[in-house]
Amino acid sequence: MEFWQSFDASGAEGPFTDRYPAPMPDGSRLVLPLRDYGDIAVAGFIANQAAIAVAKRIGLWMADVARDLGAEVVVGLPTLGQVFAPVVAEALGHTNWVAPGWSRKRWYEEALSVPASSSTAPSERRLWLDPRILPRLAGRRALLVDDVISTGSSALAGVALLERAGVRPAALLVAMAQGDRWRATWPADIPVRAAFATPLFTRVPGGWMPAPETAPTELCQRTAA
Repeated sequence: MEFWQSFDASGAEGPFTDRYPAPMPDGSRLVLPLRDYGDIAVAGFIANQAAIAVAKRIGLWMADVARDLGAEVVVGLPTLGQVFAPVVAEALGHTNWVAPGWSRKRWYEEALSVPASSSTAPSERRLWLDPRILPRLAGRRALLVDDVISTGSSALAGVALLERAGVRPAALLVAMAQGDRWRATWPADIPVRAAFATPLFTRVPGGWMPAPETAPTELCQRTAA
């Protein structure tokens, strides 16, 4: 498992075969595996397989890009968004955060659940919210946190779940924006921020080349301190 274990200083122009050195906010690189989707490839990131130091550093970059959003509570989407949610919450000065889950406890209510799927786990399951946690959300600006936005399906399920609790998220914060396929269906009133962004890749002789216009790097802009 050589991926996601450390940052590197070196980059490359491509074509790329099985990996891509993604640029980070501090000028370093994180080598990501390329996933072949047929007509395109994407850079992969599995947060709970990353080194602890790597995940923490990315979580702090996420918090930096979200500081101006005025978040009063952080909601971490399972499974991989919950690698970053406590790091982000603590960095923003919060004492706790909200954790939806995939399993139903005995006291959970059907009304506080929604169907969910994602590009990496396409089979449908249900996302649940503990009714006892509702006071942490009531009347507060909620920041939805996930690991990656790719097609947007899992994040949209998070939006729908919070709406079941009477909350419209103030923003979505992710570690990586994986291309721009999510833009067409994403709600215009919910801004998206990311620690870093990667493009989609097109097939060329010898491997894959990035399509720079598909990398939403504007989501990674940090505000002045």
